[in-house]
Amino acid sequence: MDDIEAEPTRRSAPTLRDVARRAEVSVATASRALTSDYPVAESTRARVLRAVEDLNYAVTSRPPKRNQAASHIAMVVSDVVSPLRSHVATGVAEAAGDAGRLCSVYITGGDLQREEQVFARLEEQDDLDAVILVGGVELTDAYEQRMSAHARALHARGAQLVLCGRPPLPAGVPALVVEYDNRGGAYAATSHLLSLGHRRILTLTGPERSTTTIGRMAGYRSAHEDFGVELDPSLVIPCRADRSGGYQGCRQALADRLEFTAIFTHNDVMASGALAALRESGLTVPGDISLVGYDNIPVAQELSPPLTTVYMPHEEMGKAAVRLALERPEPGSGRERQLLGTHIVIRASVRPLPASHHPAQ
Repeated sequence: MDDIEAEPTRRSAPTLRDVARRAEVSVATASRALTSDYPVAESTRARVLRAVEDLNYAVTSRPPKRNQAASHIAMVVSDVVSPLRSHVATGVAEAAGDAGRLCSVYITGGDLQREEQVFARLEEQDDLDAVILVGGVELTDAYEQRMSAHARALHARGAQLVLCGRPPLPAGVPALVVEYDNRGGAYAATSHLLSLGHRRILTLTGPERSTTTIGRMAGYRSAHEDFGVELDPSLVIPCRADRSGGYQGCRQALADRLEFTAIFTHNDVMASGALAALRESGLTVPGDISLVGYDNIPVAQELSPPLTTVYMPHEEMGKAAVRLALERPEPGSGRERQLLGTHIVIRASVRPLPASHHPAQ
């Protein structure tokens, strides 16, 4: 019988697990050692590289670098009932999807403790590319310290904190900002009323320490100054920033017999409450009182009469936040902060003030 030469024994190619076993490290550590973006002790990296050489392991595909875009974008928001926030969330989700990212939304209900729990969870994730925090806030030292700590913790893991509708944090804090021109929008709304002859303009504001309120009040005051009209402090009434706040604020102004010919509310839902209060008192809009809102949410054009208001690009804010996070602008580049423009939308709730018109009593 002819001798049959045995077929050579085929050995499978070494795997990363083999490398880890030879280097006496975990598979995860071996993977990180082969990815220079991860902090690994040099002695550990040397053992892994020696094992690679000993086993003739072919590094055919490396794990994705952490400075490239990851797969997950998180949005943190107090609620999605507000039309403004729901439109921002839509913008975030669309831009994240277009960029091939997953998107998650965390709703805190305005509860600071819950917000802290959300951040604690997010700061442990490795696949996170950005945390987008939406909505105005009361600007305090405690807030700045807390957000600065979160921004640094996220940055240390390769993620970005993006503040939407909030001012920048102190210099050196690695946080990006996308915000509206609240001052410019309020200036345009107030100037529109002043240009039509109104001199006693009641304003129903949100919480006094809210950054949104501060910006809009600055525009309201600045317009009065530029038109040379003295501002009566009694015409500034802080309210809850919802429909009931606008209703109660207007009722208070009428009960106090304040003289005014126009109302500027700091959002459209407050304007709808003020409109209801005026009607209950037998006053018409714009026949007796002109009315201007802010935000241009869908309800603004559904009111009767349709509401003159300030347009804000809600969805664009969400999209801009995602784009900015993925762009990762260099510190000092001037790209860390984006200010989105606003403009007034003229509808039927405002009319010129006739010379013979008397303020509401």
